[in-house]
Amino acid sequence: MNVSVLDNVFWHALSGAQAKFSAGTARARRYAAGFSPIVGFAEQQLPDFAALIPYCSVGEHFYCDGWSGAAPDGWGIDVESVMLKMIWQGPMPGADEAPDALPLRAEHAAQAVALAELTHPGPFGPRTIELGDYFGYFDGARLIAMAGERSCAGALREISGVCTHPDFQGRGLARRLTAKLIRRQMSRNETPFLHVMRDNAAARAMYQRMGFADYRESAVRVVSRSA
Repeated sequence: MNVSVLDNVFWHALSGAQAKFSAGTARARRYAAGFSPIVGFAEQQLPDFAALIPYCSVGEHFYCDGWSGAAPDGWGIDVESVMLKMIWQGPMPGADEAPDALPLRAEHAAQAVALAELTHPGPFGPRTIELGDYFGYFDGARLIAMAGERSCAGALREISGVCTHPDFQGRGLARRLTAKLIRRQMSRNETPFLHVMRDNAAARAMYQRMGFADYRESAVRVVSRSA
């Protein structure tokens, strides 16, 4: 397995296995409208933002990984931070730790977006749950925790959207959902990976205890087309 694919994993996903969910050119692509607002570039340090212009509306905001240059003409940098890429190095979980979790379907999209907007697990859209398997816990009819799969490249499969409503934190729901996904991915001969913000020490520690190891830090920006 070529782990270095993680260095520019969104480009490999957008131009490869998930091209059907994306729009763009041979140099720059984005997830299509409604999916997670993420862009990727064939040359990470020389991103061709001009190639994206026909596929992006003025005012749209996108996450961009691994690029730290100056903002190009017609684009602005709204947020700048650092995230950590982590890759699974543990054994397959021995049992499904979340057998009672429910699959999230199209009818749950609005609830998933609302939970993501409340808890900020990363870029999320109403169609993000179409990118892979998503599972959640409900309190009655209310979605209170979820986790799922976003990008994929070769045998690497991302775990993303991991979040719990503040009223239900501390019960291990997110960890159980993550373990469920790890087990499912490993049974398909896939290697789980994820992203976590560098300053989210609690989440990083949880993932390390589970069996994830640090791969590398990466600049992450939110950019928007301004003209």
